[in-house]
Amino acid sequence: MAIYYYRAKTDPKNVVEGEVEASTKEAALKKIEEMGYFPVKVEERIHRGEFPSRFLLKRASLSTIIVFTKQLAILIKSGVPVLRALEIVSSQMENNFFKSVVIRLHSEIKEGQNLSSALAKFPSVFSNFYISMVKAGEDTGKLEDVLLRIAAYYKNQEEIFSKVKIALVYPMIMLFVGIGTVVFMLSFVVPKLINIFSDLGSRLPLPTQILIALSSFLRERWLIIVISLCALIFIYLRQGKKKEIKTFLSVLSLRLPVIRGFVFKKDMAILSRTLEILIKSGIPILKALRLTIPILNNELIKKEFLKSAKDLEEGASLGVSLGKSSLFPSFVTCLISVGEESGRLDEALGELANIYEEELKEGTKVFTTILEPLMILIMGSLVGFIVMAMLLPIFQINIMVR
Repeated sequence: MAIYYYRAKTDPKNVVEGEVEASTKEAALKKIEEMGYFPVKVEERIHRGEFPSRFLLKRASLSTIIVFTKQLAILIKSGVPVLRALEIVSSQMENNFFKSVVIRLHSEIKEGQNLSSALAKFPSVFSNFYISMVKAGEDTGKLEDVLLRIAAYYKNQEEIFSKVKIALVYPMIMLFVGIGTVVFMLSFVVPKLINIFSDLGSRLPLPTQILIALSSFLRERWLIIVISLCALIFIYLRQGKKKEIKTFLSVLSLRLPVIRGFVFKKDMAILSRTLEILIKSGIPILKALRLTIPILNNELIKKEFLKSAKDLEEGASLGVSLGKSSLFPSFVTCLISVGEESGRLDEALGELANIYEEELKEGTKVFTTILEPLMILIMGSLVGFIVMAMLLPIFQINIMVR
């Protein structure tokens, strides 16, 4: 199967463009004619067999998925059939990778699949959460409302994480500039002063000796340092996804005083908001929990919720199950238990998500406020030490002259 680009006329004056999937060019022409168009130009764009290898490393950005979901929801809500809605959305897509995905979705649905089944054929693009939500929307007949909820959910998650990233940009710039300044001084400035210092004929001050030793080590072993750093990065990328490594890092992150709060609040905010959306869409709590658990990043938190899923299978409540763990605060388990007893678990989870999202935003603001002066202090101290170490021999010369 291949994807063919076409230009066709709907009447003598109007021209339309689009893409269809077909096994041959003749089959593509037939499909275009069946759509009521008169083809003017048809050419092969993407062969299905090449699709995985060509786009293996490409991913649709979250913002692209949000725009697609929102546009599809608005069109369906306006009474446009799903097939026609996908045609309209694909014609406006600028991302070629995602455009090809939408075209393939259109082909799958045209062949008799429903939207959720078609989405399931692209697991690298659409998550289990997304697919299950769409399936629930199809079952309840509220597909457009569910799509709008998905778009709102992803938009909220994108805003939270973008604020965290933006808040860390300035400290990271300061860190790299500071490291670059120190490396430059040790590699180019200090070596020029070493010959002067060696001609003094007296014992150099300890800070100057340390500085010269660091400079010599950096100049002589720079290749080993670079190779070692690259090796560490390579090992982390290759081994970092192993369960043992992820579990160790998860346990460590929940024991570090400052990091612990961010890790826990982030995962709890994601879990609470996701569960809220799934339950509101009519998905049972057990299935919703199983869909949400893979989204979590921390293996320790994930393990506790897996235990809760097993308890739910045996008839226990989520609040009681979470209460057995020392990992969750009592207000979390109490709020969930009250929501279960009142039949308003989705509202309780929504309130919990609001609390943790707000705490995450405030925590990020406080952390970056403290981090900026701390980075200035550390980098200033390093540069100050280098300057002091270079000036001490000069002061020593003045004392000796006097």
